[in-house]
Amino acid sequence: MRLLLIRHGDPDYEHDSLTPAGEREAQLLAELLKQESIDHIYMSPLGRAQKTASYTEEALGLQGETVDWLQEFPGTLDVNGYPDLQAMYPDTQKRPDGTYENRIFWDMLPQYLSMDPHYLDNSDWDKSPEGVRCRLRDEYDKVANGLDQLLSDYGYVRAGQHYSVGKESTETIAFFCHFGVSCVLLSHLWNCTPYLLWHSLCMLPSSVTELVTEERERGIASFRALRIGDTQHLTRAGVEPSFSARFCEVYSKMEQRH
Repeated sequence: MRLLLIRHGDPDYEHDSLTPAGEREAQLLAELLKQESIDHIYMSPLGRAQKTASYTEEALGLQGETVDWLQEFPGTLDVNGYPDLQAMYPDTQKRPDGTYENRIFWDMLPQYLSMDPHYLDNSDWDKSPEGVRCRLRDEYDKVANGLDQLLSDYGYVRAGQHYSVGKESTETIAFFCHFGVSCVLLSHLWNCTPYLLWHSLCMLPSSVTELVTEERERGIASFRALRIGDTQHLTRAGVEPSFSARFCEVYSKMEQRH
């Protein structure tokens, strides 16, 4: 079985859609995906993912299915009243009344991951300060349970920390979704803390991450990545991938996100 995790194109977050650059990315992506033998498409209910998927739906003649658990992972954090958290998110914008805007919790300064043992603990990552305040385990389980229910429909049933093969499948399914939730999916498939993936991976807009099952022992399957954040559809066309999702390469590049 093969899974494709596809991030939406360059986003227009204000209108939950795509920028003109994002639409071009989605068009080039659809041309690439014509070669991928996709059998089924699942997509986030958010507009930017739906718009990205629409080009591939048209190119392949497939009708995608919207599933709620593929929407961007709901992880906003209120840092007001918590000086320790304000230090972890130093570029947080202030409202006119002087209070801080909410932050996406995984955008903390990465050095803080080493200051609490829970962040990088594969079992107790949800006991980190943000994990407790944002009820991350509840939200994580919604995504994990949604994925497991879908995989069971294809014959792969979660059994502890691996998947039992009830029936073999060589189908390819594509998920059009978002960076944050993609890391949650990978975290669940690989049994590791999502913080490691949120801070170690960067899947640029319209990029493709490919996983395949390996069944080295009959009846037991694992998922292994063949590519992560692939943007070959852009580079082949001479299109510079969007910088969205990245932070500054060197601090002196003040035009880049800090």
